[in-house]
Amino acid sequence: MSARQPRPAASFAARSKRWTSGAARPEPKNSQNAQGNYERYLALARAEAQIGNTVGAENYYQYAEHYFRSMRSDSEGAYPPAPPGEPE
Repeated sequence: MSARQPRPAASFAARSKRWTSGAARPEPKNSQNAQGNYERYLALARAEAQIGNTVGAENYYQYAEHYFRSMRSDSEGAYPPAPPGEPE
């Protein structure tokens, strides 16, 4: 059996230099992707709820909620605030 050799420290240092705070980063993805994913996960959640899989439905609803929140933050106020008593 051969023992795994640790990587030299230089390889880590070279990788960390690639991601500096001054490096150009890609623009955030537009909300069309988030909206598509939101609708997709909402449809999956409804399908799971129809067949009686409440755990699967809740899982997909949580993903849908993530994308809903992403759309709200991307639009910076284009969506109306949530009604009182509902989570934001």
